[in-house]
Amino acid sequence: MLQVRDAVSGGRAIVDALIANGVDTVFGLPGAQTYPFFDALALSTDRIRTYGARHEQASGYMAFGYARSTGRPGVFSVVPGPGVLNAGAALITALGCCAPVLLITGNVPSTFEGRGRGHLHEIPDQLGLLRRMTKWSARIERVEDAPALVNQAFREMLTGRPGPVALEMAWDTMAATAVAEPLAAATLPPPTEPEAAAIEAAARLLVAARRPMIMTGSGAQHAADEVRALAALLDAPVTALRGGRGIVSESEPLGLSSAVAHHLYPDTDVVLGIGTRLELPTMRWAGMMAYHDHLPGGRKLVRIDIDPEEMVRLKADAPIVADARGGARALIDAIRRLAADGPKRDGNAIRDEIRAAKAAVEAEIAKVQPEVDYLRAIRAALPDDGFFLTELCQAGFASYFAWDARQPRTYVSEGYQGTLGYGFPTALGVKVANPNRKVVAVCGDGGFMFGVQELATAVQEGIGVVVVVFDNGAYGNVRRDQRTRFEGRFIASELRNPDFLKLASAFGIEAHSVRSPTELSSVLPAALAAEQTVIVHVAVPPDSEASPWPFIHPAP
Repeated sequence: MLQVRDAVSGGRAIVDALIANGVDTVFGLPGAQTYPFFDALALSTDRIRTYGARHEQASGYMAFGYARSTGRPGVFSVVPGPGVLNAGAALITALGCCAPVLLITGNVPSTFEGRGRGHLHEIPDQLGLLRRMTKWSARIERVEDAPALVNQAFREMLTGRPGPVALEMAWDTMAATAVAEPLAAATLPPPTEPEAAAIEAAARLLVAARRPMIMTGSGAQHAADEVRALAALLDAPVTALRGGRGIVSESEPLGLSSAVAHHLYPDTDVVLGIGTRLELPTMRWAGMMAYHDHLPGGRKLVRIDIDPEEMVRLKADAPIVADARGGARALIDAIRRLAADGPKRDGNAIRDEIRAAKAAVEAEIAKVQPEVDYLRAIRAALPDDGFFLTELCQAGFASYFAWDARQPRTYVSEGYQGTLGYGFPTALGVKVANPNRKVVAVCGDGGFMFGVQELATAVQEGIGVVVVVFDNGAYGNVRRDQRTRFEGRFIASELRNPDFLKLASAFGIEAHSVRSPTELSSVLPAALAAEQTVIVHVAVPPDSEASPWPFIHPAP
């Protein structure tokens, strides 16, 4: 005899489908249109932990941090209209960083949809807006459709190039009840297999190369073993700008900072890009204003990327459309087969060149003070598997080339969106996803104040991160540009800051103030051991920081 299913609300149907897909954490800020969803979460606390926030953008960035640091979906929920708009920065950051993030939101009652009557939180064509900020978005029209559409959201989010997705449900539909037949978790299609001819062509280019270089991005974070094997097989150094950091540690013989890679690039004849847009050679080293659809400089380019559109945006001499891991494994097999007939590289000589380049560049990087010494102090205190979050501040920019990320996913950056203020709330999501690992976020005084209210979230939810706030009393980059490029006409770049120690105390948070890397070194071990949020305020004299930009945008 068939069992009769109970009718459930739209919110309950969504929550049940999330649970079926293995979700055990949701971030969010409830409101009228999403009450049924949050009520279902309240009835499911044995299976899902819900973390509140003080701002919708923070909810989105916490989900982003969860996803970016693990590769698993980060889920959050905010109200429609202004809530969605507030969270928009997190969605487009996830899109830029290929992070699997799922937004659950509401909308006006179904009878008001598209009528422009000015219902609560109404914005014109919210679904159309979401579709432009995400990889895929849909509306759940009926309670019965929730399980299938949640599953589709997971397939869209995780198939091919990962990215953010969104589901909206009208206010009245989310509260309505119906029988929603539960489904098993979404099944994902297997990754695209690389074409044999493409692998052969790429392997021949790489075997014949005199000085190949590997560049990695976010799409290679799950393929660290394969990237290392390729590097060893080719005697090829490995570098990354942001998303691919930590796949090969810069403390390893074949690991390079982007600054060292630029030093060695003139002798590079073949570039192997794995899961990367190749921002270094096409923008950072070739000028940000000129668009290149081929690798500049006449070098050969081999690409492994899951997204076939990437091969149109930047054409390769040997394009391989495949998942990074599968493509790299096939390439390894082909190179091993062909290597016996190819030219022999002197691996020891190549490693000697790399060591010499590292020493030469290190001497130049050391002049970027005080940022580099502060970063070294943090690196010395943070375990190899600890997470480091950049921010749009001078220390964060310097970390692009002066931070040694030692394990995959441990360098969590803002990606090309460059969202000021993303760092602290993202760090909270990273810690939730990785409760047994240390998390340090570096923030400027300007960016930190974007999300300062989430200190309350950290205390209330028991999330322990170390926030190093560099206080130079300005949007430092803007102020430098106004001084050097606009004859010192300062406008809207100088900041009147609070007393950060008193501010921390008001939230019941431990705080310290330091004035040197040595003082930072003295407080970090205890701060990291505290397992609660700790603020370390770094007093930086105005205009005292050396510019990191010659190493990020070297002259073409």
